[in-house]
Amino acid sequence: MGYIDVSAVSHTLPNGRVLFSDVSLRVGEGAKVALVGPNGAGKTTLLRMVAGDLPVTVGGIKRVGTVGVMRQFIGSIADDSTLEDLAISLLPDTTRDAAERLRLTEAAIVESDTEKNQLRYAEALVAWGEKGGYDAEVTFDTAATLVLGLPWDRAKHRKVVTLSGGEQKKFALELLLNGSDDVLLLDEPDNFLDVPGKRWLEQKLAGSDKSVLYVSHDRELLANTAQRVVTVEADSAWTHVGGFETWHETRLARNDRLDERRRQWDDEHDRLKRMVAMYKQQAMLSAAMASRYKAAKTRLARFEASGAPPPKPKEQDIRMQLGGGRTGKRSVICRELELDDLTFPFDLEVWYDDRVAVLGANGTGKSHFLRLLGRGGTDPDPATVSALRPVAHSGVARLGARVVPGHFSQTHDRPELVGQTLSEVLWQGDDARPSLPRHDGIRALSRYELAGQLDQRFETLSGGQQARFLILLLELSGATLLLLDEPTDNLDLASADALEAGLSAFEGTVIAVTHDRWFARGFDRYLLFQGDGEVIEVPEPVWDVQSRSAGSGGGTAAPPSTD
Repeated sequence: MGYIDVSAVSHTLPNGRVLFSDVSLRVGEGAKVALVGPNGAGKTTLLRMVAGDLPVTVGGIKRVGTVGVMRQFIGSIADDSTLEDLAISLLPDTTRDAAERLRLTEAAIVESDTEKNQLRYAEALVAWGEKGGYDAEVTFDTAATLVLGLPWDRAKHRKVVTLSGGEQKKFALELLLNGSDDVLLLDEPDNFLDVPGKRWLEQKLAGSDKSVLYVSHDRELLANTAQRVVTVEADSAWTHVGGFETWHETRLARNDRLDERRRQWDDEHDRLKRMVAMYKQQAMLSAAMASRYKAAKTRLARFEASGAPPPKPKEQDIRMQLGGGRTGKRSVICRELELDDLTFPFDLEVWYDDRVAVLGANGTGKSHFLRLLGRGGTDPDPATVSALRPVAHSGVARLGARVVPGHFSQTHDRPELVGQTLSEVLWQGDDARPSLPRHDGIRALSRYELAGQLDQRFETLSGGQQARFLILLLELSGATLLLLDEPTDNLDLASADALEAGLSAFEGTVIAVTHDRWFARGFDRYLLFQGDGEVIEVPEPVWDVQSRSAGSGGGTAAPPSTD
C-alpha cells in the first residue's frame, strides 16, 4: 500500500505568475481522491508535480510506494509509438528499465547474432523475469484481449493512434488498475470512454485497493467514486472530506465563512486605523497621549502583519451567447443513409429547434455521422465545404434551408490554429466568421474567461480552455446547426453549466454526441447507434446497448411528422 503527502506546495509559471501556493493534501492508503477546479487552475500541473515530472521548488511532496501515471492525452496524430511502447511506459520504473534492456538486446541479436549478444540477451531475460516482466506480459495480453479482442503478440505492434480515444484510455487503465503500482495518478481517465466504459471505471476504482488521485469533470463519475474532493481554485486548494454529492453545498458554506471572516477583518482594520488617527490628533494636542498613539500604531502594524484572511474564490462568470437563427422547418433529412462498415441504412428527420443527443458505444459511427453533417451532408457546396475529413457513405444526408453547420471536434484537432495566439485567430477571422478588432476580441474572450490568455498560443491552453475557445468560434460563426462531439469532455463544472445555459437559449438545432450522463438529461430526443450497426431513436437515454440481429437490414430514426 502507498500514499501521498503534499505539503505547502507552490508553483510559479515561466512568466512569473503564481499558479497556486500553499497547497496541501493527502491521499491515504487505498483512498480515492478527486481533483476538481476551473480549467487552467493548475490541476494537471499539480498532478505532474506529484508524479515527479515537474520540480518542487516550494514545499514538499512525499510519495510512499510505486506510482503509476496516466496523462490526459495518450496518443496524437504525430505520435508514432506502438501499443508495446505505451504498455512499457506504464510499467513501474524498475520493470520499465528491464523491458528497455530486453528490447535493446533483442535488437542487438537481430543486428549481429554473436555469442556476446546472446549472453546479454539471456541476462536481460533473467532481469525481466526478476522485475515482474512475465506477470506484466500476462496483464498486457489480458488488456489487449479485453479491449481489442486480440492476443498481445498480434496487438503490440499496432500504432497507438490507430486506436480510438476510448480504446487508448481503457487499455491504459486496464494495465494500471491491474498492475503492481501502489499509487495511481490519473488525469481525465474518463475522457473518451463511453458510458459502459465509465461504469466499468467506477467499478474498478471502487474495487481497487490502490491509492488513487485523479482529475475528472464527469459529475456522475465523481459522485460514484470520490471519497474526498480536493478543489484547486483561487490560487490554492482545499479538501472536502466527504464525497462529491455534498461537495457543492460544502463549498457554498465555506465561501460564506470566508466572506464573513474577511468582512470581520476589514471592519477591525478600519476600527484600528480610526483609533490610530484619533490618537494621532490627540497626541498633537497633548504629550500625554503620545504613548497611546504609539501603542495604537504598534497594534495596527501587528494586525496588518498577520495578514488578511483569503477572500472567497471569485465565481466563474462564463456567458456563452450562442445566437443561432431561424432556418427551414427541417434541419437535417437522412434517407437510407449508411456509413460504410459502421451502420446499416437509416432514416432520420431533425426539425428546427430540436435537441438531439447521439448515444452509443465507442466505434459505432457517431463521430463520423457528425463529421458528415459538418461537411454539409452528402452534397456540400464546394465553395463552403469545411476542412473536415470526408466520410465514406451511401444514401442521402441533406441540410435544410438556411442551415449553417458548426462542428466541434472531440479531439480539438484544429491544425490551422496551432502556432497562433487567440488574438491572432480572432483578428484574422475566416470564411465562417468576421475579423474582430483587438478590443472586441478581448470583450468576447472575457465572456468565456479567456481574456488572460489573449496572447497565448492555442496549443498551449489547457484542454478545457481550448474547448471554451472553440465554442466561442462557433458562436462567432453564426452557425444555426450545432454539431457537438463530446463537448463537455474537458470542460470544468462551471463551463459545462454555462454550455447548458447557452444551448438552452440557442435559436437553432443541436445534435450532440455525448457519454456525459448529466449533460444528456437536457436533450429531448435520443438517437442510438447500436453495436450491431442499427441506428434507432429511443425515448430516453440508453447506455447499456443490447445488440439486435443485423438481419433486418436497416433502421428508422424518423420521428412522427409534425409542423
